[in-house]
Amino acid sequence: MRLTVLGCAGSFPSADSAASSYLVQAEDAAGRTWSVVLDLGNGALGALQRYGDARQLDAIGLSHLHADHVADLAVLHVLRRYDPSGALPPVPVFGPVGTADRLVELSGSDHASEQLVVTEWSDGSAVVVGPLTLTPVPVDHPMPAYGIRVSGPSDLDPSSAVTLSYSGDTDECPGLDALATDVDLLLVESAYVEGRDDELRGIHLTGRRAGEAAARGRARHVVLTHIPSWNDPGVAAAEARAVYDGPITLAEPGQVHVL
Repeated sequence: MRLTVLGCAGSFPSADSAASSYLVQAEDAAGRTWSVVLDLGNGALGALQRYGDARQLDAIGLSHLHADHVADLAVLHVLRRYDPSGALPPVPVFGPVGTADRLVELSGSDHASEQLVVTEWSDGSAVVVGPLTLTPVPVDHPMPAYGIRVSGPSDLDPSSAVTLSYSGDTDECPGLDALATDVDLLLVESAYVEGRDDELRGIHLTGRRAGEAAARGRARHVVLTHIPSWNDPGVAAAEARAVYDGPITLAEPGQVHVL
């Protein structure tokens, strides 16, 4: 299983990165590559064309419906609907309650896209996409939101299974702890800064709170993401390192993690 960072900017695209989007891929026993995108925020469709293939998607999993996580689904519809070779097959989209209406709103249309077939997450109910299993976990954000736990075959040892968890946007909560527990990679947001944003709770994590969750869950590798351009990423990393002694990486566009 491989994770490619398509976009990691927090809350809006930065000069250097699209907003939140991550490509997870794995091969099945027959050698076919399966591709799942987790979120597709502002600007991420461009990165998907650079680092993946927007025409070869097996599923899309949405953490929540803020624009910096879903906006480019509207233009993904255009790419797939009007491909010169003909309309491409519909892609399953899994998301929170209200996803279908949100996609219609984003597209400025009065009807649902034929290219995106929406199914709402059911708390804790896994979705199987080829060799990948996606399990949504409710987390703490001002709108319905999920982290997503993804399990699949290891690229390093195909006979073994590996797991990554994506926090989506969240503050500390039981769901975050469940996501962080016994994972090979924890892709976790850290949009806030200790001391500056202490009164803002139930929205985002600081680097310290992300690191604490990783330490509690014994996550084996932390990748910090969703850092707004007005923050110094080094501050988030330092906060996490103060409470978590495992490897920490700052997400960057095009970065690939092989599990």
